[in-house]
Amino acid sequence: MAYRKRLIELELARKLASSGAVVIEGPKACGKTATARQVAASETLLDIDAAALQAISVAPELVLEGKTPRLIDEWQIEPAIWNHIRRAVDERGKPGQFILTGSAVPADEITRHGGAGRLTRLRMRPMTLAETGYSTGAISLRKVIQGKVSRTPDPGLTIATLAQCIATGGWPGLLNRRLNDSLQFVRDYLGEISRVDVGRVGKRRHDPERVNRLLRSLARNQATYASVATLAADTGGGEGPIKEHTAQEYLDALSRLMIIEDLPPWSPHLRSKSRVRSTPKRLFVDPSLAVAALRANPHQLLKDLNLLGFLFETLVIRDLRVYAQTVDAQALQYRDNTGLEVDAIIEGKDASWAAFEIKLGSGAIDEGAANLLKFSQRVDFSKCGKPAALAVIVGSGYGYTRPDGVAVIPIGALSA
Repeated sequence: MAYRKRLIELELARKLASSGAVVIEGPKACGKTATARQVAASETLLDIDAAALQAISVAPELVLEGKTPRLIDEWQIEPAIWNHIRRAVDERGKPGQFILTGSAVPADEITRHGGAGRLTRLRMRPMTLAETGYSTGAISLRKVIQGKVSRTPDPGLTIATLAQCIATGGWPGLLNRRLNDSLQFVRDYLGEISRVDVGRVGKRRHDPERVNRLLRSLARNQATYASVATLAADTGGGEGPIKEHTAQEYLDALSRLMIIEDLPPWSPHLRSKSRVRSTPKRLFVDPSLAVAALRANPHQLLKDLNLLGFLFETLVIRDLRVYAQTVDAQALQYRDNTGLEVDAIIEGKDASWAAFEIKLGSGAIDEGAANLLKFSQRVDFSKCGKPAALAVIVGSGYGYTRPDGVAVIPIGALSA
């Protein structure tokens, strides 16, 4: 299958130019190895190279020899190599020596010895609509957070097409695959996570069926602020709810596998007496994982527009995270004690920010705009500046700015 360019390539090039080694972290099958190979001059694949694994214990320098940048794929399989790479970077004193890829975050004690200028991390996620070709890219997030929102014609992305994009996700290996094959792939992927991977990175033996039930609970609670207690109660089977600490351990394992990625809160300065809630929003790294957990398909999603709306939010957050990272910004969300919520806040490195509501249908644009305007009245602009933009991201339709100043952005036109 031909390689499809990724937005992360520019960031990888920048980091290789300034650091001795770059660690690309992301869920399995998101394309880490294929992207690293675009710039690597040599490689060793620790998940299939038994000889390399043996060499690490007796002559690790042999594994690190080769043209640079040298790719060390699935390095976390043999964490002892971390210190050898760190030492090699020190000795060589040059940037761009190694690219490490991994589909699980090792325990903190393994990577506690890092060092500025030695190793830097780069987060990779499944492909966005812009990368898979479903977005025209006519509206740039970079320009939006600079206060420049373009007008655009309807990109032609239908709700039915969006349902299919949500169900099959942004996995590069599924490009141009048949729908049923793609759905089966993601179900099998999630099944492997439950049976094997959670136990591999977790602290104790796990019950795969309980993990499956937790994944289904997360799917039902996508883009919500469900507590661990709620998820634990919802995960229980005939024997009753699981304990909260067990649910938390499973959630920690899924986070280390980068299957879930909660959206952290934004804490602005407020004029009002409202208090910001610190609860993160529950999200899979890709909406297809929620669809797989529920064993659903695009046809069923179109019959449940409420569920489809939450999954659409998961897709939009996935894309916003990738676009934001590309422009050196971060994605957050807002919720206060009065119940006022804003689906996404993009904050730039210069403290510029933009707020977004996410609505699947154009009929909810007025509601989203009213919510954004209400929110903006609570923010103390003298302390955190005025928003570069307030915008409603929708599933289809035109891109334009309303008379009240709120922009409307179809997801099929958005890119970095």
